[in-house]
Amino acid sequence: MIRKTGKGIWFVLLLVFLLTETAGCGNQKDYRKDNPDRKLRIVCTIFPEYDWVKQILGRREEETELTLLMKNGADLHSYQPTVWDMRAISEADLFVYVGGESDFWVEEALEHAGNPDCRMLNLMELLQDAAKTEEYTEGMQTVQGHGHDPKTEAEEHRTHEEEAHEEYDEHLWLSLRNARTVCDAVTEALGELDAGHRDIYEQNNRAYQEKLHGLDMEYQRTAEQASMPVLLFGDRFPFRYLMDDYGIAYYAAFAGCAAETEASFETIVFLAEKAGELNLPAVMKIDGSDGAIARTIAGNTKTGDQKVLLLDSMQSVSEQDIEEGESYLSVMERNLEVLKEALPAADF
Repeated sequence: MIRKTGKGIWFVLLLVFLLTETAGCGNQKDYRKDNPDRKLRIVCTIFPEYDWVKQILGRREEETELTLLMKNGADLHSYQPTVWDMRAISEADLFVYVGGESDFWVEEALEHAGNPDCRMLNLMELLQDAAKTEEYTEGMQTVQGHGHDPKTEAEEHRTHEEEAHEEYDEHLWLSLRNARTVCDAVTEALGELDAGHRDIYEQNNRAYQEKLHGLDMEYQRTAEQASMPVLLFGDRFPFRYLMDDYGIAYYAAFAGCAAETEASFETIVFLAEKAGELNLPAVMKIDGSDGAIARTIAGNTKTGDQKVLLLDSMQSVSEQDIEEGESYLSVMERNLEVLKEALPAADF
């Protein structure tokens, strides 16, 4: 996990701003009563949340102030909100956020935002037992991994994890099944905040749920038709939720929230040998990566003919991408086509 340096100074500055600039916005319930015609205000931290809310709002989006905080390709793990982001949260009726380690700033910020009536949707809390912890598998680079035998690193890291606080995998949005759970919760929240249009939200949710379910079934068929459902990532691995949904095994250079950018010689060798041993047609990289490690692995396999394919984790979606029509479903549909090419000897 990328550590939050300078956290104390940064947070004091935010609090000073909030106390001096937004103190008058505090009583949200009274403010809405005095301004019944003002738009519903919704703030989302990441793109998938934003697009889910957008789909459920439907035509009601024009009557809503929907704000995406990480809209310039910012990574969840390194994001720090600006004072303007904090102001948007302080005035929100609904705030949707992941709730993992990277959202370290949310709890304390909300306590000082002067907005006790804001409805908060913490996705980690929403998933409850379905939330997964970070997983370290055979061959994966760890903080202690440089120069270690990669076949023992996973066991070593598990020992360290047992002695420390477990860290949850935050990339829950990459499961279509989790998306369905969140969309139901968003629909319920919107119905409570804007009861006069509850029927519209529920109708939009039903239509969107059908699309999510249909795509989920396509992923399931793809995994079932593969002769051996295994992927190998020469990169970080934020796809545990997606892989677990369909029983796809994996190997990777780094965990999903790892801060490392350089893999050890042992890790490269292990993954290259594994790709050759399993006769995998591709080595995977993720969005925002230069693909150097994946190319090195692919170039050092037994055959040296593996493709390097990109699986999109939606952590680099920009405002321009959204304006050009990018959506949660469009990304997941592209990822499905990549899986069809990457899974070995799949018969489609």
